[in-house]
Amino acid sequence: MAGYLILIYEDPQAWAQADAATAQEILEAHGRFQAANRAALGPSDALTPPEAATSIRVGADGELTVTDGPFVETKEALGGFYSIEAADLDEAIAIAKQVPAPFGGVEVRPIRVFS
Repeated sequence: MAGYLILIYEDPQAWAQADAATAQEILEAHGRFQAANRAALGPSDALTPPEAATSIRVGADGELTVTDGPFVETKEALGGFYSIEAADLDEAIAIAKQVPAPFGGVEVRPIRVFS
């Protein structure tokens, strides 16, 4: 078994504009996803909107600069993640296809193991 992260990227504006029924429907869909894939799931969570982020960058002089906001500004932002165990990439993709992401999409990324 190998570890993978399923990164959920969605448009935060779409979430902000969603009515309560739509938001509840999506949260329930995540609950169904979690129940159906319980054996493969590790840590997972949702993230606050990008404007709540704080970024730390290293300048050319080695100095650290702390700024409010996300590291990069994009239309779709990282909104949450699932950590999973899968036999291979094909199985990880099959699991990731089930993740509700109506306002964007997901990315599957293998977790690098350093020995």
